[in-house]
Amino acid sequence: MPQYTAPLRDMRFVLFELLKVQDELKALPPYEAIDVETIDAVLEEGAKFASQVIQPLNQVGDREGCTFHGQGVVTAPTGFKQAYAQFVDAGWPSVGCDPDFGGQGLPTILNNRLYEMWNSANQAWLMYAGLSHSAYECLMAFGTDEQKQVYLTKIVSGEWTGTMCLTEPHCGTDLGILKTRAEPKGDGSFAITGTKIFISAGEHDLADNILHLVLARLPDAPAGTKGISLFLVPKFLPDANGAVGERNSLAAGSIEHKMGIHGNATCVMNFDAAQGWLIGEPHKGLAAMFVMMNSARLGVGMQSLGQAEAAHQNAVAYAKDRLQGRAPTGAALPAKAADPIIVHPDVRRMLLTSRAYTEAGRAFTTWTALLIDREHAHPDPAVREEADELMALLTPVVKAFITDTAHETTNLCMQVYGGHGYINEWGMDQFVRDARINMIYEGTNGIQALDLLGRKVLLDGGAKFGRFARLVEDFLKQQSGNAAMNEFTAPLAKLLADTARLTGEIGAKAKADPNEVGAASVPYLRIVGHLAYAWLWARMAAVALDKTDDGFYAAKVATARFYFAWLLPETDHQFRAARAGAPTLMATPAEMF
Repeated sequence: MPQYTAPLRDMRFVLFELLKVQDELKALPPYEAIDVETIDAVLEEGAKFASQVIQPLNQVGDREGCTFHGQGVVTAPTGFKQAYAQFVDAGWPSVGCDPDFGGQGLPTILNNRLYEMWNSANQAWLMYAGLSHSAYECLMAFGTDEQKQVYLTKIVSGEWTGTMCLTEPHCGTDLGILKTRAEPKGDGSFAITGTKIFISAGEHDLADNILHLVLARLPDAPAGTKGISLFLVPKFLPDANGAVGERNSLAAGSIEHKMGIHGNATCVMNFDAAQGWLIGEPHKGLAAMFVMMNSARLGVGMQSLGQAEAAHQNAVAYAKDRLQGRAPTGAALPAKAADPIIVHPDVRRMLLTSRAYTEAGRAFTTWTALLIDREHAHPDPAVREEADELMALLTPVVKAFITDTAHETTNLCMQVYGGHGYINEWGMDQFVRDARINMIYEGTNGIQALDLLGRKVLLDGGAKFGRFARLVEDFLKQQSGNAAMNEFTAPLAKLLADTARLTGEIGAKAKADPNEVGAASVPYLRIVGHLAYAWLWARMAAVALDKTDDGFYAAKVATARFYFAWLLPETDHQFRAARAGAPTLMATPAEMF
């Protein structure tokens, strides 16, 4: 059975040495009293919940799955409901929520690290709570005062959970052609009718009520995405006291039988004139839903980071224990029949790849969480604006680059096991299967790449990219006199200059042929992802180089060197691919495929 121990040492390195959040939080009024000891205490307890409560249920959920009993009734795997009750009793759902609605008011950067640990322990289980937090963010931004009072306190406490109901059988990501209808009832509510598919946690037995955020069309809605509104549709209608009341006219029609995340119920949801309430303004539901979608996209990046960390830990343990063959330089353990496979260069390559991607992903998601805290809480409007612009640019990178590299990581970690990696009892196949969905849902990674290049970079003439580039430039200037950093800063500077040049080239080509954006977008996202990772690895190396007397810091520098030597060169290929252009992709007629 796989094991998991929260990587608290590396989390502390990123939080307190790389990002110095203890100083950052002092500049944010809601969090100025939060110190290192508080963060440490929360992380320690979160780690215990991960390893002691939900990690032992991970394989249970995978093997048992959810059960559809008919008539809209779904039960989660054995132990999931009891674990969720412990989660609620401990107050975990409220960590990153507003105190006005019962939250603890702790920063996103702390909640973010908890979610990494819990995703490592059991992604399928955490999805029941994770989607609820995304629903919380949407209601905080667009809900009415009454909606907040009735529903937010229940979400914050964890008593009720939330979902996002977007796609339909015929439309996939093209929400402009969705058909779900919303008819005014004359009392301020609406009758919602339609079918939604692929609804994670759409029905279950963990909580007393489920709040569905549903995209639908009003009778006077214009065609396309400009005619979409957002509605809150509860499974049970609250009574006069805000408790669970009458059952609403909605139900799960079935659950999907999936490749992975078996412990989470992925439902077909049928709404039959179900009573719902408008969130935000009519016909502007997509803007409201994007608050939830962007939160979920960041959450999906965290899911993959969690899977990668868990797979890496188990692969390292196996490689140190499994005896097979001899080291090329001679027996490392002459008294034994063979050496542990970690002596072999190719096993080292796989483990260092997983380590380099995972530790960079941790730094990246922690830094972006800090941006969210700045965006929401910094007193300076200019700082808030910069954080908002950077998050708009980097959200598709968090979602797509982390999920891509985590899929590579989990596959490599399974490969470390050789034939045993293919055997269920070791659990490595589950990491691969669970991680694979993350590249697909909340907008496939191809769509994330189009969003990055087409909307976030080219639409504003590269202004958002320029903000990020200046951060990299500032770091390079700080290190300009440090000869020990040249091995990191020189390739980083070249990558930054090459990326800026490529951005201009694509923008110019796209004016003549719009297909150029779609042709270059995936390679471009890979390049920007590596730019972010190279910047963060260089920063981590700068911190660790002065402290190489400690084994942790020496390993950090060694991993940075591996990243720059083995992984960053991928960008050479991606630059060539991005410049190959649309004609090579579009020249073949569709009928010839």
